[in-house]
Amino acid sequence: MQHSWEWTQGCKDGQRGVRQAQEDRISRRQRTNPDEDQTSANQKQSAVRGNRHFQNRAEPRAAMRDRKCMRLPDKFPVTHEMVQHSLKRGLTLQEELQAGNIYIADYEILQGVPVSRKDRYLTAPICLLYNNELDQMMPIAIQLSQTPGEMSPIFLPSDNEYDWMLAKMWVKSSDFNVHQLIIHLLKTHLLSEVFEMAMYRQLSAVHPVYKLLMPHVRFTIAINAEARENLISEDGIYSRVGSISGAELETLVKKAMETLTYKSLCFPEDIKVRGVEDVPKYYYRDDGMKIWETINWFVSTVVTIYYDSDEAVQKDVEIQGFVKDVVFGMNYTDHFPKSLESREQLVEYLTVVIFTASAQHAAVNFGQFDWYGWIPNGPSTMRKPPPQQKDQVDMKYIMESLPDRECAREVLGTVWALTRTESNERYLGMYPDMYFTEQPVEEAISHFQQKLEEVTNIIKSRNEELTLAYCYLSPDKIPNSVAI
Repeated sequence: MQHSWEWTQGCKDGQRGVRQAQEDRISRRQRTNPDEDQTSANQKQSAVRGNRHFQNRAEPRAAMRDRKCMRLPDKFPVTHEMVQHSLKRGLTLQEELQAGNIYIADYEILQGVPVSRKDRYLTAPICLLYNNELDQMMPIAIQLSQTPGEMSPIFLPSDNEYDWMLAKMWVKSSDFNVHQLIIHLLKTHLLSEVFEMAMYRQLSAVHPVYKLLMPHVRFTIAINAEARENLISEDGIYSRVGSISGAELETLVKKAMETLTYKSLCFPEDIKVRGVEDVPKYYYRDDGMKIWETINWFVSTVVTIYYDSDEAVQKDVEIQGFVKDVVFGMNYTDHFPKSLESREQLVEYLTVVIFTASAQHAAVNFGQFDWYGWIPNGPSTMRKPPPQQKDQVDMKYIMESLPDRECAREVLGTVWALTRTESNERYLGMYPDMYFTEQPVEEAISHFQQKLEEVTNIIKSRNEELTLAYCYLSPDKIPNSVAI
């Protein structure tokens, strides 16, 4: 109770507490500046929460995630008068939109999803973000539903502190649920399992693609089986701490599958579609591109060794069977390829498989304790309904809205466990089982490892200049597969 009060008020003791907690969590990643307050009151607090969370958060590719907004949707009627005090360049809201400084995070996918218990609440908010003159991504408007109106006001930084504080917590709670069930569970764990099962069913153990993928599906089926039993089952941990469980969880995942596309798994394409190519200090993008390009180079080298033409890919019945197996049962979508016609397509496809299992999973998993270790920064559920009017909430209502102590304890224990790695962990590029024995491939592996080391050194040098380092996509911290 005291900690949440201090955090929300931004008082000096609260700042020290948050700073120390963050430093303790992140010191194992590398360093941080002990003299710099990580969260201060009011504007700087919002800057950290907006900039760090919506750019380099634990779940950097939310299902309806932040993307450049050139035109406000009709369902989110924000006006210039509402946000003019938040705009710092002397431009109107329309001019800021046209200049590419406005971003939007829309959680529409949560609309209509039933909650697991009577004392749990869930909503589908929309949050407008502003990249200000200091290159900070600031939340400037929040609507806690998909339907504007008298009972769904747009909350603003100019509102009273409790209204704005609670609105931000609601966004973070919705983001927590999208992250855990869509970004983390569906888009890394379950997808990697699909790739693994298709590999076992369609590729012989002597096939070069089998050998290439094997280290990147290691333990995935086993860890997912454990998750089904202990994490996402009807009486599992997520059902106890989250807003969604059981049949509701399945409903949300199916809903997300209907809009999931293969191209959204291609990292460069996703960055481009979201319009975040030029967002400053977006280390997830910067490091992710380096990893993608390095994996792509390695895969291309291996594919070229075994396939001398596009026709060779077309005639490989095992590869064609593998791709068809992945989309088996997905007759409702044309968003995934059902065949591969060229070496270039094969290289991209295999890069997606490896990147998803290694880098993307690392990005969305290993930051969980750093960001969710402070409960108000990502409430797993809310115990009070979202406010439908302004000036109706106080600190007591906010505290009664946040997860209770038992729920918070279980969240902390879970995200801590999920961010541990094994002492004998196999990180990206480590292939001790030596599935390949051909010299050209062994040389490619050696060069791959050298390139990864170069990326590690670049990221390490960059992080030494940062107050809060971004380490989740450093190759020496990326496991080969979804194994936790």
